[in-house]
Formats: sequence, C-alpha cells, structure tokens
Amino acid sequence: MNTVAFTLNGQMVEASAGKSIFNIAKELGIAIPHLCHKEGLAPDGNCRACVVEVAGERTLAPSCCRSATPGMQVQTNSERAVKSQKMVLEMLLADLPEQGHKWLDDRAEAPHGELSQWAEHHGVQVRPQLAALRREAVPADVSHPAMAVNLDTCIQCNRCQRACRDLQVNDVIGLAFRGAHTQVVFDLADPMGGSSCVGCGECVQACPTGALMPKSHMGPQTVDREVDSVCPFCGVGCLVTYQVRDEKIISVQGREGPANEGRLCVKGRFGMDYIHSPDRITMPLIRKAGVAKDLDLIDGHTDWREVFREASWEEALDLATQPLNTLRQQHGPKSLAGFGSAKGSNEEAYLFQKLVRTGFGSNNVDHCTRLCHASSVAALLEGVGSGAVSNPVRDVEHSDLIIVIGSNPTSNHPVAATWMKNAAQSGTRIVLADPRITDIGRHSWRNLQFKADTDVAMLNAMLHVIVTENLCDETFLRERADNVAELKAHVQDFTPEAMSAVCGIPADTLREVARAYASAKAAMILWGMGVSQHVHGTDNVRCLIALASITGQIGRPGTGLHPLRGQNNVQGASDAGLIPMMYPNYQRVSDKSAHDWFEKFWDTQLDDQPGYTVVEIMHKALAPDTDPHKVRGMYIMGENPAMSDPDLNHARHALASLQHLVVQDIFLTETAWLADVVLPASAWPEKTGTVSNTDRTVQMGRQAVLPPGDAKPDLWIIQQIAQRLGLNWSYAGEHEGVAAVYEEMRQAMAPAIGGIDWARLNAGSVTYPCVSAEDPGQPIVFHDHFPTPDGRVKLVPVDLILAAERPDVDYPFVLITGRQLEHWHTGSMTRRATVLDALEPAATASMHGADMDRLGLEPGQRIQVRSRRGEVSLQVRQDNGTPLGAVFMPFAYQEAAANLLTHAALDPFGKIPEFKYCAVQVQGINSQKA
Repeated sequence: MNTVAFTLNGQMVEASAGKSIFNIAKELGIAIPHLCHKEGLAPDGNCRACVVEVAGERTLAPSCCRSATPGMQVQTNSERAVKSQKMVLEMLLADLPEQGHKWLDDRAEAPHGELSQWAEHHGVQVRPQLAALRREAVPADVSHPAMAVNLDTCIQCNRCQRACRDLQVNDVIGLAFRGAHTQVVFDLADPMGGSSCVGCGECVQACPTGALMPKSHMGPQTVDREVDSVCPFCGVGCLVTYQVRDEKIISVQGREGPANEGRLCVKGRFGMDYIHSPDRITMPLIRKAGVAKDLDLIDGHTDWREVFREASWEEALDLATQPLNTLRQQHGPKSLAGFGSAKGSNEEAYLFQKLVRTGFGSNNVDHCTRLCHASSVAALLEGVGSGAVSNPVRDVEHSDLIIVIGSNPTSNHPVAATWMKNAAQSGTRIVLADPRITDIGRHSWRNLQFKADTDVAMLNAMLHVIVTENLCDETFLRERADNVAELKAHVQDFTPEAMSAVCGIPADTLREVARAYASAKAAMILWGMGVSQHVHGTDNVRCLIALASITGQIGRPGTGLHPLRGQNNVQGASDAGLIPMMYPNYQRVSDKSAHDWFEKFWDTQLDDQPGYTVVEIMHKALAPDTDPHKVRGMYIMGENPAMSDPDLNHARHALASLQHLVVQDIFLTETAWLADVVLPASAWPEKTGTVSNTDRTVQMGRQAVLPPGDAKPDLWIIQQIAQRLGLNWSYAGEHEGVAAVYEEMRQAMAPAIGGIDWARLNAGSVTYPCVSAEDPGQPIVFHDHFPTPDGRVKLVPVDLILAAERPDVDYPFVLITGRQLEHWHTGSMTRRATVLDALEPAATASMHGADMDRLGLEPGQRIQVRSRRGEVSLQVRQDNGTPLGAVFMPFAYQEAAANLLTHAALDPFGKIPEFKYCAVQVQGINSQKA
C-alpha cells in the first residue's frame, strides 16, 4: 500500500495515499468540525466548517476533500483555521429563524443537532448584531406518515440530497430556486408526502440538524438504550440499531454492516412498531368447547373471546401436546407434521426440526422456502452441489453486466437494489428480464419484457446464440463441466427467431444480450420468485446455471448465481434442516451415512424417508381416514399457511379439518383462528439469536425489549413442547440457552459454519463457508471446483413446459402475484406497522392502461378478480409496466387474499406451487365480466 508522510499539528504522520486529511485526523483522535461531511457520502466541502491551514497556501482547505501529500504541513487548530471554523458555525446559527427547532422540547441540549454540538465544542455564540441576518420561518411539512420536514433548521449541507441520489438512487431530493431563496425540495417542490419519496429515511439518517426527522422521535431526543440487531424483514440482512425509550422502540438507525453499510428501506426504518400493536397475543388461548373451526372467522372481525379463552401456560402446554401424543400413538408418526418459520432465528429453526424428527418421529417438517425458492435450491443442489448463492449482492460493483430476472428488487430487496443502481451509475449494464417492467427498469441497459411463463424459451435462445457463435468458455467447460455436449446439441433448435415468437422478445435483442453477457469480463445473475414459482421453476434455474457455466461466469468476483431470499432467515432455516428431505447442512435423510450420524448425534431413532412438503401436507390433511399417512395433527410456529398457501380455500379447509392444531405466533393470524391452542410467542426484537442472510452471512440479532404480557420466547416454548413429548432436552444459559443450541447446530452443520463459534458472532458478521477459527469466511465460492461428487458443474438441458393453467375465453387474463415495497409476506407484521399501513392501506390490482380502457375501468375503481378457485374484490391501479393481458396482485391483504385465486400445481422437482401464473377474469363492480 502506498503511503505519504506529512506533518499534522506539528507531528510527523504517515498515512495511506489518497486518504483525506479529515479521515487521517479522525483516526488520530483529532476533532475537526464538520457538517456537510458524513461517512459513506461523497465528500462535498460545501459547509467549510472543516477547513484547515496548509503551510504555503493562500486559502484554507476543506479537510474532507483534501488528500494528504508528501511533505505537507497541516494545522487543524491554528488561530486562522479555528477563527474560520467558528465564523462558519456562527453564521449558520445566525441564519436560522428565531423560534429554533420545532420538534425538540425545551430540555434539548442541542436544539440544532450537530450544528449546536460543534458550536458548543468551539464555544460559539451568536452575537446580537447578527440577529438581523435570521431568515424568515417557513411552515413545517408533516405530510409524510413517517417523517417531518422543518426547513427552519436546514443549513443546506446537501447531505440529504447526496443520501437520496448517490446512495439510494431515488432522485427525489434536490435544491431549487436561487440565492437566499435556495431550499431543499422534494420532486418539483411537492410536499414530502405527495412526492415520489419511497420512505427509506436515508435523508433522515443523514441530516445533521433535525430538519428531517422521524415523527416517532419528535420531542425528547434522549433514549434509554440503543440495541444493535438485524432487520427482521427481507433476506438482505441489514444491520440496525433500535432506539428504545420507555420499553418501546421509538426509532431505528441503519448500522454499518456487510450487506447495507448503514442503509435501510422503509420497512426496516419505519416498520418496527408492529411489535407494540394492540393485536399482540399476550396470554395462551384455548378454543372454547363446542366452537367450530368456521372459515368465516378468518376475516378477523369476530371478537376472539367468542372463540378462545385465556389459559395458564401449564394448561395450554398440556392441552397442546397431549392430543399430539395421542395421535402419534394411535396413527403413527406420519400422522403429525410441523411448519417452522423463516422469520425466526437459526436456533429456533434447528430446534423445531429436531423436535419434529425426534419427537413426532417423522420428517414431515417444512417452512416457507417451499413456497419461494424450493425449485432454485433443487436445481442448484443438482447442478453446483450447493443451494446457496455463489456471490454476495454487493459483488455487482465488480460486474460489467448483471441480469436481474423474475425479481423486483426495489420493492422486495430495496437495499440490495441500491447496490445495483450504484453499479449502474458506475457503468455496469443492467438487463431486466421480467414480464413486468418494474422500477429497476429505469436504470437498465435492456429490458427483456418476455411473456409470462416463457422463461425457458428466452434463456434457451440465449444459450443457442452463445453455443452457435462460439462464445463459450471452452477451457472452463473442459475442466469443470459435465453434460456439455448434450446441452450444446439440445439448444441447437432454440433459435432466437423461433423463440421470439414464443417469448415476445425480438431475435436481435436476444442475440445482443446473449453476446453482451458472454463477452463481459464479469457478469452476474440475480433472480427472485418470478423464476422459481412455476411448474418449470427448476428448469428455469437449470437454464441460468447453464448460462453462467458455458460462459465461465462463475467463481470470480462480479460473476455467479444469486437467488435473492425473501425472508430474513429463509437461508438459515433451510441450512438448519427445516425441510422434509434434508437434515441440517443439506444432508439427505435417505442417505444412510447422514441418517446414521444424526441418529447417533441426537441419540434417537429417525425416519429414513423424506417427509411431506407444505402443499403435500395440506393434501394429506384432507386424505380419507383409510390413508395410513393421513396428517391429523400439526404444530405451526410463525407460519401463516392460511394466507401463504396456494388455493387458499383448499388450504384453509385442510387446516380446519385437522383433529388438533397448535399455533405459536405473535398475532391471531388467519391460521391461528383455526387452532385448538394458540401460544403467544416473541417478535424478532424481543429475542436473541442468529440469522443467515441471502449472502450466506451469519449475523447476531439481540433482544431490545421484553415480550408483552405473558408471551414467551420461542425457544422456551419449543423446549416445553419437547419435554411433554418425552424428549429430555436441557439447553442451559441466557435467553433459553440460545448459545447452547447454536453450538449444537454448529456441530450438525460442520464444516459449513464450523469456524463460527458464538463468541465470534458476538464480535461481528461472518460469511460461510467458514471451516475453522482462522478462516475469514468465503463470500465468493466455486473458485476452482464445485461441491459436487466429481467437483464439476452438471449441465441439464430442458424443454418448454407450459403452465398448468392457461388463459382461455372464460378466464382471459394471467394473474401474477408478488410483494410490494411497503408490505411483506402475508402482511401479519407490516399491516400492523402504523407507517407502512398508512402508506399502503388498501389492496390493489395493477393493470396496463390499455386493458383498463378496454374494460372501461378507472384508476381507483373496485374490480372483481376471479379464478376457478375463488374471487376477490379490490381497487385497480394503472401500471403500464404490467403487460397487456395480465393482472398483478400483492398477496399481503387478508381482505383480498391473492392466494384464493392461485393454482396449487407443483414443480415436480422442487415441489413448489405455481404462484406466478394462473388464469383469471376481471370485471368492474356492477359491470360485465371480461
């Protein structure tokens, strides 16, 4: 590393070349006032509070923008420098309107945030003769549900603008007008609540004076404590700091972490108050005798006291487990099943699957990965020997080209999307391949808006171009791939001209994108559930594996394959064995060596046959009594299949038909309404445990507040159930023995996390594989071999397979489901977060304007969407990014549950339902169907 030697305040200093004087001084403990400068933002130098004196130079230099050079002599505390610093601080204070900060109470020690703090540091007070300089006050803007704008305190440091435009790349905040009238504006000087602001709050976190502030933090600025943790929403794994006052989380700050570097989205910053919702279950509940499991109760309008009664934990735990024991004794182990959660910790997932396998006696355990990326995992295990990502999201900064397919990252993985947008700003070409043109399309080089259900046609055409134009990496294929000849022969017939008619992408565009991907020095593929949630989802991913492999775009920085995980611990829950055909670390239950190892490790006889998946369990719950494997009892922890499963009428009927159902959750979810016993659990900020994000990074979440009422930690509940099932478990230690559970899981998952002990996780995030204490972790894998039996990638040719249900005269539209920015999963959490619900309070269906015109529909009008399985009523929203002939619906709204409409047809390999394609009809309320 190149270094420079120079003099700083009379002392010789050696520092890295190119480092700013400000950062060098900071590392040496020298405080320099600064207002426009903030770590993570590009240096701007506009406030001039950080000026220093450089010997031989006429003007003072802004230290944030000035790099040290050899022999330079710098004074940060010279009389001239300090006088200038003080003048800047005094002038900024003098400019502020007299009433000061609107949001702070009279006890505030620093009414203008960092400006007041630096003024106090330098002993600066505004002289009376400068009072005439004060600018006129402006009205406050409180139009946004989450944030308040008080431009009286704004010093125009541009931090908010740089945070919005440079970090988040949302392009909402700018400066308008001229001279003394210059001010920060949102879009075209719109109120913040009426602008295109997406509520990420990056501007709030950047603002040094409180001109932008969370509404939840208005008033006293002191907090009782700050607790470092991990965001509980999507799989990006952003690190956060909870700010707690009076045992409530009042605000959230982004924390420096490998996935986010302090960035957050609207859910992570403003969505945590769901834990304080009055809807929380605070006591165990038992269904009253004689109260039927009426599916009409799922709407939640019934008073829970008409259905359930409160009980003690002792009674509830006994009534939860005794019927499970009886069913197991009478009908055998396969009569019971369990759904675990990807919203909890690794330790909870591990212990839950262990309970089902050792306590119930079968492998009938699954979770929501079956409904999101099961086909991705199936194809990746088959092809590359690992179901996890090859490269972290942030590796896009090393890519020349990235393909984003079947994913809407700005809504589903907003912070991950910022890295993609940053890469595009630096010259990386983004290819968006999706039936919908979503927000990331504004930053893309090419938009491949293919017809829904035609992924394989489009990808095989690209493979054809690469093979027939000799763009393959033949060295890579010769040394590291199998079935190459078969794949090359198979794609010969999939010409771009032939496939263009199928997928709707011009042949020339297919050729252009294929050539660009193959010729890029580094190219990466990221995908979401738009790829996986099809009957051909595994085939879709097989094509992506082939695309990366034949071009050698894997095993290096900026390359690889990345299925973006939708929940905070889908990756970790799968790793921990919360799937029916795999023990922890993806060891097949049917593999004798793995089976024998776990029998010895857990000292229990285990079933050696794969269990049933989520959808199969629902079918088995409705099987005739003569079926020896009929599922009669279930234990569901933190999952909501009465909202998340396809063909909800069928799924809800199955749940209601169970002889015994135990639900462990924080709310009376749609599933909990069908339970016999409901156990009140802990929300994520109320527990300590680890999670593994989409990048394979294991991170520590820490308890910030206690669960409400008599709610209990999930680990405690699982252990209580286990003891009553006859399991002699003892996990001693703080937080119900979470560290002891982790250390047992670490043995079960060796060598993947073998080098990550509990103490190491307390010190920071670690990415696996990490096989020893000396291993720093491996964010990028497959450098020189794949974890397959022969170390080579297996290429699998695939043919075109049609969706299980196609549009016809009666049902002419295609339904596409997904998430939206403000709401997440089944909405049980985010719809109880006040800000998020205020931003998106009502269910909507998005349609192309031309389709709406043809049907005579106006934006905001109520429509009915009907499939062969159900119907819902909701508002229509115009979105010309939605293709003609399609309807897009989020699935988070109980009153318009999209999965009442979806098809339960399964991918034969991943056993994942086809959520992303079914036939529907649309009609305006009181109009004819169309």
